Amino acid sequence: MSQQSPFISKIGSGRKTRFQCTERMKFGKELASQTVQEWQEAYMDYKHLKKLLKNIFKVRQQSALPYSVSRGGFLKRKSTLHRSFSGLMDGDNCSIRSDDEVILVHPVRPESLENDVFYQTIFLKPSEDGGENEIHFFKILDKEFNKVLRFYKEKVKDVTLQAVELSKQMDKLVALRIEVYKPLMEQNGNLQEVESSNTEPEAKDPVNRGHDEDPATNVVQELGTSQENASENNTFPPAYSFHAKINIEPKCPLMKLRRIIKSTNKSNLTIRIEELRRAEEKLRWAFIQYYRQLGLLKIYRSSNISAFSKIMKKYDKITSRSASNSYLQMIDKSDLGSLDEVNMLIGRVEAAFVKYFSNGNRRKGVKLLKPRNKMEKHRITFVLGMLTGCSVALVIGIIVSMHARGLIRHEGREQYMNNIFPLYSFFGFIFLHMLVYGINTYLWRRFRVNYPFIFGFKSGTELGFREIFLLASALSVLTLVAVLSNLDMEMDPRTQHYQTLTELVPAGLVMILLLITFCPFNIMYRSSRYFLIRCTWRSLFAPLYKVTFSDFFLADQLTSQVQAFRSLQFYICYYGWGDFKRRSNQCLESKVYEIFYIVVPVIPFLSRVLQCLRRVFEEKNLMQGLNSLKYFLTVVALVIRTIYDFRRGTFWRIMAASSSGVTTIFNTYWDIVMDWGLLQKKARNPWLRDKLLISNRTVYFVAIVVNILLRLVWMQLVLEFNEAPFLHRRAMIALVACLEILRRGIWNFFRFDNTSITILRHRNKLCLVSIFLLFHIFLALARHYKA
Repeated sequence: MSQQSPFISKIGSGRKTRFQCTERMKFGKELASQTVQEWQEAYMDYKHLKKLLKNIFKVRQQSALPYSVSRGGFLKRKSTLHRSFSGLMDGDNCSIRSDDEVILVHPVRPESLENDVFYQTIFLKPSEDGGENEIHFFKILDKEFNKVLRFYKEKVKDVTLQAVELSKQMDKLVALRIEVYKPLMEQNGNLQEVESSNTEPEAKDPVNRGHDEDPATNVVQELGTSQENASENNTFPPAYSFHAKINIEPKCPLMKLRRIIKSTNKSNLTIRIEELRRAEEKLRWAFIQYYRQLGLLKIYRSSNISAFSKIMKKYDKITSRSASNSYLQMIDKSDLGSLDEVNMLIGRVEAAFVKYFSNGNRRKGVKLLKPRNKMEKHRITFVLGMLTGCSVALVIGIIVSMHARGLIRHEGREQYMNNIFPLYSFFGFIFLHMLVYGINTYLWRRFRVNYPFIFGFKSGTELGFREIFLLASALSVLTLVAVLSNLDMEMDPRTQHYQTLTELVPAGLVMILLLITFCPFNIMYRSSRYFLIRCTWRSLFAPLYKVTFSDFFLADQLTSQVQAFRSLQFYICYYGWGDFKRRSNQCLESKVYEIFYIVVPVIPFLSRVLQCLRRVFEEKNLMQGLNSLKYFLTVVALVIRTIYDFRRGTFWRIMAASSSGVTTIFNTYWDIVMDWGLLQKKARNPWLRDKLLISNRTVYFVAIVVNILLRLVWMQLVLEFNEAPFLHRRAMIALVACLEILRRGIWNFFRFDNTSITILRHRNKLCLVSIFLLFHIFLALARHYKA
């Protein structure tokens, strides 16, 4: 028999070693777990090929059944012994016998495509029983292989182009380092000293060179190297004056304003070290993303080769043939098996990154390049379970306390609902939103949506669903303890005289939440807290910052927290100029409070309007103009509805009903069609879209119906469904706000469903765009030739 492909045998042996001590996983599940979600359609359709093999197996069983019944299987046994005996006598000639040849695989080069090659398999035994099924199997197998081969070659071409662009940007960064640090080195008198030490021959290995070098030393070495290359190649004469400028996005509005003022001076082409460091950080991020893309492409190659090896071995086992060796040898000789540019680029990226971004420290550089998998900590699960149990016990305790003391029909019920309930409902809204976000995170991970990449989290700093549930359960325990202690202090005769302390419990809880959020110490997930604060700040100053996905996603979340903003406003009024000791307030009678009651909830919507307008001017995308119009109509509807709540009257009711109706229709259409990408009549999945994250299409239709129903909650105020027989008006408003948060959670999942397809499908283009938009370098070369 012919030798198997060394590459494929290496993969197979590696898989055996990996799983020999654990429970063996089916290859289909293993392939699905290694699949890159955005390249899912480019993988070999392993399930379909397995179905074809099952059909072949059924046909061969049916055709072999009469012989086994009539002759007791003797003919089959005799034929098998004869083939084995002939093989032993013929020795090495058995591999070239014409009777043993099953398939013939040959490359085909179409005339229309000069550089493109696809492979075609000819089945040499079509006259046997079930031969038509085997011909169809190899036809589909060739189709899948050519699809994988074509995709892999395109990706290799793309990453090669990206490597060229990264090389250009790296050369410019080296020139910028020289421009920045050369005057400093000359002032310190270290230039000649370092240049003299640079005359020694360099190490041949660029990866392991200079582990103990100083960054300034690297810069001077780059200076010496660039001057030597310039003098040899006559590219940059020594008399040239070299200037460069970095143009990167400012961090804050003040820096942007200062840059606008300084931009009027065209002759000032100086570079500041701070801007250079920020440019280095962005280029470092581009290198990391490019390296991880190469890793995904490497996994794609090995997974598909393993899949073809596995399916051919199944074919040999079912048909008792030896066709796998010929087909796997063809794979090994094709570009999929022999093209090794990806591994070569991985090595070059590691060498460049170690040299220029980790000061020659290979261990540090490779650690930054490779993604860090977060270790699941058992104590998080334990604490989560404990806090969840405490929350359930506290809820039961509050319910028992309310029924035992008759608080539902107590004479102070109205006073409690108007003054205390809005204070605690603020924490309920935050808890529900965190719970919904945790569920979203679990589902995104379950369906392999790369949400850290979409959000722009640093590797290893994103919160998983367990961490989010932990924070939510901790907040629920604090809130429920405060509610229960408030009830006990109020109803217990021994503590009734501590009324000030009783009423200050919600304010103390707010202070604890703010202290945890803005805590500068590296505790309680500081990186995630700072990321939230930074995105909130960028959303508030939307026109002055470039809009990112995390910015407008957070602003969208805040638009569903209208009642939370009003509860926070009520805190200021109740504890600011209200008589909280007597549990009374006159907030609604104040004109100032009424104005802020209208203005504060529309701030997130206005932020989205400004973000959309900025994207219109930057991206020249007119659809963002329609999106800003949607949010502006929502602002108008919200303002009119709030005025109707204060003024009442037929006129304001008609205005509120009409504006809310138009806004509901517009928002519902935008959610389903634009944000989710659904209702495409001619799509592969009718009335949905071509590619779906969830295979069950019913889920999408149910989500559409639920979204429409929850959007109609907008009309509850106009239709005056404000109080039920068993619910207070404040409780009804809180219930409607909770339904809006649940709707936002549904919107989040399907928004990421669509985003993962549109954004992550073009991961390589995003990486390339990030390189182009990294910083713009202008090189002004003034030639002064000597006479």
